[in-house]
Amino acid sequence: RALKHDKLTTLLLSHSFMYIDFATRKVAKHLKQTKEIIQDGDNFKTKTLSTLRNYELNYTVGVEFEEHTKGLDNRVVKTLVTWDGDKLVCVQKGEKKNRGWKHWIEGDQLHLEHSLEYGKITE
Repeated sequence: RALKHDKLTTLLLSHSFMYIDFATRKVAKHLKQTKEIIQDGDNFKTKTLSTLRNYELNYTVGVEFEEHTKGLDNRVVKTLVTWDGDKLVCVQKGEKKNRGWKHWIEGDQLHLEHSLEYGKITE
């Protein structure tokens, strides 16, 4: 699904506090991203694709793992993804507090809510 520019801009500006550099934010504002999610039981393969950079995250629900956010904000965190009803909820433990996200589907739309130390941003 392609992110709308206004939502992506808000998301990227919020990430300025997460050490995504100005040049990357400026370029990324003009990109369309596609999210691909493949589910096999509790195993997920996710890909975020754009012309600037791609990010892949594979995980099993309920199993904590070490995530390297290389190419994003370059953190190493302990990540745990669980179900909360029909939402996937991710909690990341590392040098910054209260980080993570929620994914869910309503109709034909994929929703993503990021949780950050200083608030929430919904796209």
